[in-house]
Amino acid sequence: MVAVNPSMRERLLEAATELFYAQGLRAVSADKVIDRVGTTKVTFYRHFRTKDDLIVAYLEQTAALERQSVGGAIAKADGDVDEALRFIGEEIGKAACAPGFRGCAFINAAAEYPDPESPVRRVVDAHRSWYQRTLDQLISPLDLPDRATAAETLLLLRDGAMIAGYLGEPSRTADAFLRGCDAVIHGGRR
Repeated sequence: MVAVNPSMRERLLEAATELFYAQGLRAVSADKVIDRVGTTKVTFYRHFRTKDDLIVAYLEQTAALERQSVGGAIAKADGDVDEALRFIGEEIGKAACAPGFRGCAFINAAAEYPDPESPVRRVVDAHRSWYQRTLDQLISPLDLPDRATAAETLLLLRDGAMIAGYLGEPSRTADAFLRGCDAVIHGGRR
């Protein structure tokens, strides 16, 4: 098997992903990314017009990976809502227990970019909208009196699980998320 060298754009994005998540979006300059990759400013700006363009690419890539993970969990559950939420909770728990976990990249980005009109916030908002729609579709087979509110609450639980996984005890995150999901969709009656 022949190894494929990543393109310069991919290398810049990979370095930015590591740095942005570990240190924060505003704390990492374009120069830090350029130094990490060992390239020039001219090369950087050939691939990304601005640092915000790089941040948007980082968040879009992160969103694609999260969507793939959530989609895989839902597919694996084969129509069983409780199983899908369990699989999603397990993924959140695994992420929270991974070395270097700093919570949700989207919540972190929103904290650093409060202007809802910024390109960064638009990516954050689009991903959150996707997540809420996905949860709404997931629970659609259930006969819930207010499915939209339930989906909104499930997203809130996911956000809380990501924060608790960073600030609290990561090993308890998945179970806490599932208890909350159970309370929302079954009224805690199981």
